[in-house]
Amino acid sequence: MNDLFEPRREVYTVSRLNREASLLLDEGLGRVWIEGELSSIARPSSGHLYFTLKDERAQVRCAMFRQANRRLRFTPRDGLQVMLRARVGLYEPRGDYQLIVEEMEESGLGALQREFEALKARLAAEGLFAEARKRPIPRLPRRIGIVTSPTGAALRDILTTLRRRFPAVPVLIYPTSVQGSSAGAEIAAALARASRRGDCDVLILARGGGSLEDLWAFNEEIVARAIVACSVPVIAGVGHEVDVTIADFAADLRAPTPTGAAERAVPDADEWLQRLATLQRRLRQAAGRETRLAAHRLQGLHHRLRRVHPAQQLARDAQRLDGLERRLQAAQAAAHAGIRRRVEGLAARIARQSPALRLQAQRHRLGLLERRLISAMSQQRRSAAARLEAAARALPPTIAQLLERRGAALSAASRALHAISPLGTLQRGYAIVTTADGRVLRQAGGVAAGERITARLADGSLEAEVRCRVPGDESA
Repeated sequence: MNDLFEPRREVYTVSRLNREASLLLDEGLGRVWIEGELSSIARPSSGHLYFTLKDERAQVRCAMFRQANRRLRFTPRDGLQVMLRARVGLYEPRGDYQLIVEEMEESGLGALQREFEALKARLAAEGLFAEARKRPIPRLPRRIGIVTSPTGAALRDILTTLRRRFPAVPVLIYPTSVQGSSAGAEIAAALARASRRGDCDVLILARGGGSLEDLWAFNEEIVARAIVACSVPVIAGVGHEVDVTIADFAADLRAPTPTGAAERAVPDADEWLQRLATLQRRLRQAAGRETRLAAHRLQGLHHRLRRVHPAQQLARDAQRLDGLERRLQAAQAAAHAGIRRRVEGLAARIARQSPALRLQAQRHRLGLLERRLISAMSQQRRSAAARLEAAARALPPTIAQLLERRGAALSAASRALHAISPLGTLQRGYAIVTTADGRVLRQAGGVAAGERITARLADGSLEAEVRCRVPGDESA
């Protein structure tokens, strides 16, 4: 009786329990990011990857299938610290709780160092670090630009060094962040602004020391490409002497520190003053020597001038000039006479070879030939008429009459035939129109638009193409 009031039991099988648990895990947690250390890595022939992810107090089994493995940019190994993006699930046949890994990336300092090396190799392969591309730093710039944080110690060190070494050079500061996620873009923008404005002869890109993470803005690709694209030479002074960044390789000159960058940007004023003093002494000595040599040369020229009076030289030159003038006049006269004789000879040759004379002779000859031809034709015509008349007289009278009647009938028939001949019709301005296959057209409906037709005229024919048909009076 008590069984009637007890709740009905829902009994799970092991398979159902694992399936329900797997659904709860997948729907409840979904995809998560997890950080930990790799261990117990197994790589079966299927291409899948099985391993354990652990930290100081716990561990979890993981599976990464072959499709996800193909996207890995590094080789997983035991002890490597990684970040995983995975689904939380349950392996139902064994009831094991596990992670299905979809993405894996390295974490920590090692990842940054490898990223640094990969970017360095890629940019070097493009030629961004080539020495042939780098520009010389001006010995004495008219203005220096500084790309750095306006509140950092690096700026104070640079200004102090510039003031000590060469205070006469003005300085222009391009403020920017030097640390943080947006620092790389800000540095690149400051370099582009300095390049666009062109206010400076050299730029100092500087920052104080720090960890690899602190200096990472100077390892970004956007900063390296901005340095290369900058129209102004760039000196990089980032971190301490042991710090090396991508910006150091891309810059036209690398300095170990910001102070070192300032020292390479300007000369030492004391050294220049010493050099100027030395040059001044050398200039005075050289000027003294030149003055003495000039005085000696002047004295020698004075003696020569006294020995050779200018009036005598002018007289000799005037006499020589007169002789040259007479020779020039004689040569000009001879040349003119020769040219005149040559022109006259050419004129005579041209007159002899003139086409007018030849044309006159040919016209005369043509007239003689024409008169001879007309005379011969007249004589030939008279001879033929005489022969015909003699032949007619020699025939019997009846045959002559018969020939005369036949000739008259033939003339009449010829006139009648000419009257009804199509050729006579064509002579009056009419035409015979035929199609491409030779049919004679009598009506406009006998041909379609676009067909080609032939119109025969009294002299020649025309090929045409029908553009349209104009219907006529069918009853006519």
